[in-house]
Amino acid sequence: MKPKTKKPEALPEENGDSSAIGARAFIVVVSVLLAILLFCGSLSYFIPQGSFERDANDRIIPGTYETGEIKGIAFWRVLTAPARVFASEDALSIIMISVFLLVMSGVFNVMEETGGVKTFVVSIMNHFREKGGPVVCGTVLVFMLFGSLFGMFEELVTLLPLIIVFMISMKMDTMIGLGTCLLAACFGFCSAITNPFSVGTAAQIAEIHASSGAWLRIIFFVIVYVILCVFLMRHLDRIQKNPESSPTYEYDRLRRERLIEQLEVGSENHKKIFRVYSVFFTIQAVILVAVACIREISGFAIPILAASFLISGIISGVVVSRAFGRVMAYFSKGAVSMLPAVLMIAIASSVKLVMVESGVIDTVMNFALDLLSGKGKFVTILLIYALILFLQLFIGSASAKIFLVMPIVLPITTALGISPQLVILTYCMADGFTDVLLPTNPVLLIGLSMAKVSYWKWIKWTWKLQVVLFFVSILVLFFGVSIGY
Repeated sequence: MKPKTKKPEALPEENGDSSAIGARAFIVVVSVLLAILLFCGSLSYFIPQGSFERDANDRIIPGTYETGEIKGIAFWRVLTAPARVFASEDALSIIMISVFLLVMSGVFNVMEETGGVKTFVVSIMNHFREKGGPVVCGTVLVFMLFGSLFGMFEELVTLLPLIIVFMISMKMDTMIGLGTCLLAACFGFCSAITNPFSVGTAAQIAEIHASSGAWLRIIFFVIVYVILCVFLMRHLDRIQKNPESSPTYEYDRLRRERLIEQLEVGSENHKKIFRVYSVFFTIQAVILVAVACIREISGFAIPILAASFLISGIISGVVVSRAFGRVMAYFSKGAVSMLPAVLMIAIASSVKLVMVESGVIDTVMNFALDLLSGKGKFVTILLIYALILFLQLFIGSASAKIFLVMPIVLPITTALGISPQLVILTYCMADGFTDVLLPTNPVLLIGLSMAKVSYWKWIKWTWKLQVVLFFVSILVLFFGVSIGY
């Protein structure tokens, strides 16, 4: 989870740097969440308690709000909320998702340490090595699918130096490498189909299946894929006609002259790794389809996926490395790196707990309903989009924002006739694309430092793409509203 701060320490280590950037980002996010928690606790001293009547499905019934008295919540209850949330009515969901994230992070680290992701990606790229343009679109598709289906982002960006070397060796440039890796990984994450860190977590909170409404998310994924491919192919066509038009022409020319072979995966061991992880991803794809299609098991999607990743991930790592102890050490390291994200989830989840215990959550919802009443669904969706964009400035973690926003937003949007599926789609769009735009995102800064590309050169190269994606996102959301998605 975009965190995206899922593994705050991984990238700086890959870059040979300290973990200071990840630590600073973590401190900022926790500070913001704690400030929000304290603010929500203080609301009980200024606004009255209140309550809605609820239907059989525990959804609020508009027009039934009754106000009460002002009664402040005890300060100790606010301070202890992040711990007490694990004993609240939402505890099972929070614990289950937290365990799932720990398992996913641990398995991804096993894949990285045993060369699974690198070998899998480079093997596919080498297959298209002499085919020019198709290798660009093929690489984009692989990275986007990893992000969209499995929620991989930071893990993929660690491959950036390798991708850049590959593209330069094919007489392309560093910007193409950044586009096929950094942009594709990010855009796949936010054009999510089954991304467990966004779609899966939000669907669990909304009490719907992660595959619900997937058809529009698939369409959006295809649209984003086509836009990114067109953007990169236009750049490729431009630098093939005039190599000096590349923003990184001089750097690429010097690097090409001293390029050493870094992309060979033809050894028997690499072929074995490719076969093993091909089986691993095939198993996960089959299980994803199964839990989406078989109603009897769809309610257990998260534990089934967690068990599948854990068992097949550990087995794959052991088959590749033949060292069970080492694989478990890799898994433990990856799981531990997710603990800061679990803490962020706990703090974010405790905001709802404090508002419920203080009796002001329905008062806030009533205010929001009054504010949005008569504004229409289009305006409401835009306001939710804007809210997520604003929070993205301070909270990079996708899962932390979901636990902060969704418990309050979903009852309001449901009362206004907006489906959870559309809210989840809105969240994914607003949460994702800015990860490769905002200078507050450490993954972007580290990626650019790996590529030796300045931030302003990057913005000059990508700002038009971001504008296009913004308007396309809004059009897709408006389409969803208009058809009652």
